[in-house]
Amino acid sequence: MKFLITCFFTILAVSLHAQSSRVDSILQDFRQRPERVMVAAHRGPHLSHPENSLAAIREAIRLGVDIVELDVRETKDGVLVLMHDKTITRTTGQPGGTQDYTYAQLQQFPLLHSGQPTAEKIPTLEAALQLVKGQILIDIDFKADNAEAARKTCDLLKATGTREQALFFLYDYKEAAQLHSWDPQVPIMPRAYNPGETAAILQMAKFPAVHIDESFYTEEVAGSIRKTGARVWLNALGKYDKAEKEIPGSGFAQLLSKYPAVNIIQTDLPEELIAFLRKKGLHR
Repeated sequence: MKFLITCFFTILAVSLHAQSSRVDSILQDFRQRPERVMVAAHRGPHLSHPENSLAAIREAIRLGVDIVELDVRETKDGVLVLMHDKTITRTTGQPGGTQDYTYAQLQQFPLLHSGQPTAEKIPTLEAALQLVKGQILIDIDFKADNAEAARKTCDLLKATGTREQALFFLYDYKEAAQLHSWDPQVPIMPRAYNPGETAAILQMAKFPAVHIDESFYTEEVAGSIRKTGARVWLNALGKYDKAEKEIPGSGFAQLLSKYPAVNIIQTDLPEELIAFLRKKGLHR
């Protein structure tokens, strides 16, 4: 019996260490190796799994993705859930949005993939955070429409022990002060829409990453971000992902050639991007 108990705790310790080392390795790259390009999975690997589902998050972890996007909305009864669109029609075939249903009602609708029902249901943010804990970084794309839901999201990150793994994405950088008043330790990624906003963001506080657009990318703008120790986030969504599908290697090569200072790329093709970056020595 003593031998079995010893074996159990040894296996448990190894398991916990492996779980911890996975996210620790990602965080070490994120913070200390700016030359490495981090891969963010848009809505999870949704080309192979229902988007914003627990299955998609598991697949992101399996693939070795660095960051998985979680789109946060709220139900009629105040439960935080994952859903990209304002309505649930595209992902469940049902009318209305998450705010029109209780969480229990939403659980009656299977998530669709390629138009077909799956075994996946709309998950709670809490379930997603429990799944990612110790495994992968998360981009909290907050899409609920009230401040209380934002506060609840911060509280949930703290309660689940996943705050260190998060980037709380803000469409309006001016909201960062309010968010930090609730929790000064929550990591925030503001979005900039022009060089002036980028400068204002960098003067406001030290952020782990800044989301920019290619429309105003310059070496000066990107360099100013990286000088603060922050990462530069850019999306491959759209033309670069499309080019990659047509000719493997072409879309990502074009993006990095045009925007060499970018070191977080969000894509619909995370597996392909990881393979591309590893060939270039830009991913672990």
